[in-house]
Amino acid sequence: MSRSPASHWDPQAYAANAGFVPALGQPVMALLGARAGERILDVGCGDGVLTAEIAATGAMVVGVDSSPEMIAAARARGLDARVMSGDALDFDSAFDAAFSNAALHWMRDAGAVAHGVARALKPGARFVGEMGGAGNCAALWEGINAELAERGHAVPQSALHWYPGVDEFTRVYRDAGFTDIAAELIPRPTPLPSGARGWVTTFMPGAFAAAGIEPAAHGAIADAIDARLADRLRRPDGGWIADYVRLRFTMRKPA
Repeated sequence: MSRSPASHWDPQAYAANAGFVPALGQPVMALLGARAGERILDVGCGDGVLTAEIAATGAMVVGVDSSPEMIAAARARGLDARVMSGDALDFDSAFDAAFSNAALHWMRDAGAVAHGVARALKPGARFVGEMGGAGNCAALWEGINAELAERGHAVPQSALHWYPGVDEFTRVYRDAGFTDIAAELIPRPTPLPSGARGWVTTFMPGAFAAAGIEPAAHGAIADAIDARLADRLRRPDGGWIADYVRLRFTMRKPA
């Protein structure tokens, strides 16, 4: 599977603690510029918030995600959403465009994902998106790793995200046959509505499981990480800001 073992989703927790993810996806939606009648593939659609926005343009959109729970939430919106891993896309020259927001960094086999998207697109079609890039959430991960190390745990390599720089990302997608690749790293300090604790409880359960940590201990560890990072990420007004870095991109499949 392309999905990291760290990927474990609760749609209700995601909506409560990570609603900023689709909310901050509007610049990528603008890059997509979906048009009525187009067939568009949403790679890593999650609970379908942005997929529904694409469908509202009159485009015919298919969302894919490896999480059955998230796909169920997307289908509840009336969307064509399918459980499918990013490294096993089952389409052949079917789409006028592909879109991905905040998902590719969860997909461990980046080359297989790139080749699968290329196969799914018609000649001349575009692929636009945004993902975590080099340096993304560095302070958060430092706090997580330090707390786990003190408790005798470590997140295994197989459960880490892929946060590429521009050169690495471009090489992967050029090797898959894409052209006109434009990618940039964008620092984007991001408010965390539920602090570091909310981020950890939303995004880290799978990683904790991969590290051999029992579910009963997750809450206490999340509290400890929150306390550890308060001086770095909590503002004087009590709000939290995470050190997000996004990699935003556009490219085309040759005509």
